[in-house]
Amino acid sequence: MERPAPADPERGERRAPVCGATSTTVTSETPAAIDAQAEVSADPPTPKGGRSSRVNWLLILGVSFVVTLGALILFPPFDKHEPEADCDYPVCYINGTLEFPFPHVVWAPDGSTPPKPSELITFYPSISSTILTMWIVMAVVLVGSFLMVRRSTLVPRRAQNVFEWFYEFLSDFGLGIAGPAAKPYIPLFIAFFLLILFCNWSGLIPPVGRIEELRAPTSDVNITLGLALVSFIYFEFQGFRRLGVGGYLGKFFPLYEFKHGIGAGGIALFVGLVELMLEFVKPITLSMRLFGNIYGGEVALGVITALTIAFIPVGLLGLEVMLNAIQALIFSILTLIFIVLAIESHEHEEGEVAEEALDAIRGSEPPQLQPAH
Repeated sequence: MERPAPADPERGERRAPVCGATSTTVTSETPAAIDAQAEVSADPPTPKGGRSSRVNWLLILGVSFVVTLGALILFPPFDKHEPEADCDYPVCYINGTLEFPFPHVVWAPDGSTPPKPSELITFYPSISSTILTMWIVMAVVLVGSFLMVRRSTLVPRRAQNVFEWFYEFLSDFGLGIAGPAAKPYIPLFIAFFLLILFCNWSGLIPPVGRIEELRAPTSDVNITLGLALVSFIYFEFQGFRRLGVGGYLGKFFPLYEFKHGIGAGGIALFVGLVELMLEFVKPITLSMRLFGNIYGGEVALGVITALTIAFIPVGLLGLEVMLNAIQALIFSILTLIFIVLAIESHEHEEGEVAEEALDAIRGSEPPQLQPAH
């Protein structure tokens, strides 16, 4: 005769009858009790609605209007071409927002003659508004980075965690584009990106550009050309250091191809000279692309702001934030790629250019049609 198993008073259990060698345990936590307990312990659902997003957008519009109106009152516009004339809307407002290509000179040696405001590239020893703003941006970036990583611990705090995530994200992005050979140069890539990014964004702050002593550094072609020359000198130095003088110059003067024939050597030498010419074009393209986008964006933002005061520039301001970040990323990633190309040896390609050139000249191998993709 089956007898029920004794109950455990401490656990609130009741055992089922034992039949043979098997037994089951039935607890007081039935499915209904579990569901009830889950409903009690669960957090109450938070209501979802679109009111918060509308409030945020209205808050952004209101803050933009207040900041723009405050900048208009504190720094009233004046016609830079005719400072003594009355400021009439809209011509004076537009001229007051347009910057000359040459920045304002904050300090210059006594007796020196400043260049004309219309000049683009100058060699004038002075401290301009763009240099002063760049020093301020550099100090902010360095101090901010130091404060975020000081007293680093194994379990990162919030600021350290943000910095490490940002560094790892850019590192993975750079390695994914330039390859494993770019790993030693990732710090330079991130440094270029941070400096140029905040230099670009500085021009979106109302005091910068409203007063003559402050101006976005990358809206001055002299600053962007200086950054491009630093990049150019660095990746050329890395090419000579990694491959040696003969190995690096051999990329542009492949005289070894003449052993495959005069025609092949001549074609290879022509290609090398074209690459050498393009090598000196790199700093020009780096500087002009960055300068043109930032200066053009500031002109467009200034004109729209002068004509509409607040509401329409909010969308353009958001677009400029994104485009400025993209331009900083383009400059820094191109620098990283140029370094990888400079340290890459062409020894494994020796003879390949000559053979392809000879086949093309002699017509020994008919062209093969490739399927379109």
